[in-house]
Amino acid sequence: MEFDPQRTALVVVDMQNGFCHPEGSLYAPNSEAAIAPCTDLVDRAREAGASVVFTRDVHPPEQFDDAHYYDEFDRWGEHVVEGSWETDIVEVLTPEADDLVVEKHTYDAFYETQLEGWLDAHGIDDLVLCGTLANVCVLHTASSAGLRDFRPVLVEDAVGSIEEFHREYALEHADWLFGEVTDRDAIAFA
Repeated sequence: MEFDPQRTALVVVDMQNGFCHPEGSLYAPNSEAAIAPCTDLVDRAREAGASVVFTRDVHPPEQFDDAHYYDEFDRWGEHVVEGSWETDIVEVLTPEADDLVVEKHTYDAFYETQLEGWLDAHGIDDLVLCGTLANVCVLHTASSAGLRDFRPVLVEDAVGSIEEFHREYALEHADWLFGEVTDRDAIAFA
């Protein structure tokens, strides 16, 4: 599977301390296990000259105070609260100056962010997605990309999850409905 680096962005979803570090409030071992595969993809994308985008899930402490229904703190407990160490991207994946960092407040990295405009302005059509959680932020960001006519390609061996069946569901659903699924070995930037 070949990608033109000038028209492709690697999107690294929520590889943050809150999800990937053992002391994080929503730590999952499978999210920590995704760090090395994501690092490999970031290195390869940068070497080829492809754009690298990081998303950061960040919640202001009062975000859900007036929520009618959508309340992530109620569902997950307080996590990645604005200004906390949990919101930082894991150290080994620290963004570089040329990388875009998208701060989001929902599962979908396109919702009320600059992501779509930035991708359009840079002539990007294809998105290679990795990160965590497979069935939450990765899946919702990928589906939103597909609905916006970007080509979302999920990298099955570079996504974290709480449970393995969550990852399997997300990948099968994405492949069936709006995107493609591949593994790192099949990706070439050329």
